[in-house]
Amino acid sequence: MNDTFRHQGLRRQLVDLLKEKGITNRLVLDAIGKIPRHLFMDNAFLEYAYQDKAFPIDCEQTISQPFTVAYQTQLLDPVKGEKVLEIGTGSGYQSCVLAETGAKVFTIERHRPLHDATKKRFESLGYFTIKSFYGDGFKGQASYGPYDKILVTCGAPEIPAALVAQLKIGGLMVIPVGDILAEQVMTTVLKKSEKEVEIFEFDKFRFVPMLQQKAR
Repeated sequence: MNDTFRHQGLRRQLVDLLKEKGITNRLVLDAIGKIPRHLFMDNAFLEYAYQDKAFPIDCEQTISQPFTVAYQTQLLDPVKGEKVLEIGTGSGYQSCVLAETGAKVFTIERHRPLHDATKKRFESLGYFTIKSFYGDGFKGQASYGPYDKILVTCGAPEIPAALVAQLKIGGLMVIPVGDILAEQVMTTVLKKSEKEVEIFEFDKFRFVPMLQQKAR
């Protein structure tokens, strides 16, 4: 793994920037300071890997900007040993951030090429505990549920009922909700009972759209 002192220094600068922008969760900051983001990106963008920007990856998807990753993870507040379902594996960077907090990560990707490549990346980086699936994120992964937390990393037109059903009572989902062609509102869904949820809205972000069914 090519992770040089220069890369490590750039990550420290990135962590300092995230602190300035309001990220305070030590587990999140430590994860971002440890994970070599440049190994999750196309070679054309390696020089920019530690800028606080999103970049394109395969299948017309993106690796989110570090602040977005940190913001979502801080809202989710994963605790060691919790079962976390991630919708939208992408490059796997967010999955690894979750794993570094001690969470048991289950992640779904609808694009087969991304799923296959990212599964190999997890293995090459030593993240053997992450369970990755090729499937429809709207349906979740009920066979491994219920989950303590669910994190959706794509813009959803609505809150999927199947995902709420797979949360434990007292479980939390973080999901960007809104017009998939515009900005989405970062939203938390707290499951108070089988029939009641509590919803809070936060800042606006822009994500690739959450789409139903596996990609063809």
